[in-house]
Amino acid sequence: MYGSYTGRSRTRRRVAGLRTTGTAAALGAALLLAGCSGHGDGGDKKSAPTVEQQPKDKDPYWVNPDGNAARQVAAYTEDGDDEKAALIRKIAQQPVGEWVTPDNPESQVRGITEAAAAADRDALLVLYNVPHRDCGQFSKGGAADGNAYRAWLDGVAQGIGDRSATVILEPDALLHLVDGCTPQEFHEERYDLLKGAVERLKQQPATKVYLDAGNAGWQSPDALYQPLQRAGIAEADGFSLNVSNFQTTAVSTEFGKKLSEKIGNKPFVIDTSRNGNGPYTGGDPAESWCNPPGRALGEAPTTQTGDELVDAYLWIKRPGESDGDCKGGPKAGDWWPEYALGLAGTTK
Repeated sequence: MYGSYTGRSRTRRRVAGLRTTGTAAALGAALLLAGCSGHGDGGDKKSAPTVEQQPKDKDPYWVNPDGNAARQVAAYTEDGDDEKAALIRKIAQQPVGEWVTPDNPESQVRGITEAAAAADRDALLVLYNVPHRDCGQFSKGGAADGNAYRAWLDGVAQGIGDRSATVILEPDALLHLVDGCTPQEFHEERYDLLKGAVERLKQQPATKVYLDAGNAGWQSPDALYQPLQRAGIAEADGFSLNVSNFQTTAVSTEFGKKLSEKIGNKPFVIDTSRNGNGPYTGGDPAESWCNPPGRALGEAPTTQTGDELVDAYLWIKRPGESDGDCKGGPKAGDWWPEYALGLAGTTK
């Protein structure tokens, strides 16, 4: 168990293992969008409330009109609770990552990318299925072995096809090699899988790939740049930071620039979904990553960051989904409306 590790590496925490709810919603949204304008007008407003896409020049990523937050808005509206509906709408109206589940990756991803294309937007995908994932913690699992992972990844790539997609590749996978959480006997295979994943995904003509590099509170640029090179960063479009974590955007940017300098000035993206109030400093430091109270939504997703090295602020972790069954939360990845309300209502 990771509880035997110090807080140095648990300043962040993984989100859900299986994302079946969000994926099913995305596939339903593909059907919804195929028959309408792509702006959410039409359909059953109780099950799929209208959610507008963000202006494309500000944020080109697809807003899922049938995601958990959108459904929660519909439920609160139906109950006449306009105050809570307004809070959750802050989440529902923004694009968030679609976490691809282990089953039927080609059909899942095709549904998501077709829905995004119908709305004239890009899909934002998160791949989180590497073997021996999460060192047996809340989000343990992953593909059975390397061959199973390669087959799954090939399905993802075929599902993307020639449509526009940005892929966040395997949060934590590289960092768990660096911090020693993943057993040594799996290191060689994982480096090979990560490098192969970058190469396979880049065969798709309109796909960007960002290899995950942890967060500013976990390891250092000096410890990361050689592992990133070994994992194929040269062929990737850049790296991702702060996935599911709470490090501030300013701190993440400074960290990212130091790391970028060591790997050929590669650009990066920052997960700003829950970093509005920065990291949690109360309670047990070993559990500061898990459903910390008093956190807030961060900067809205956008590609207009004002920094040439920061390609985008993204909501990769879906705000309102639990980190795990701690602090009263449900299992990792389950929608937790009370926590979502806290994120949306907390003053930054």
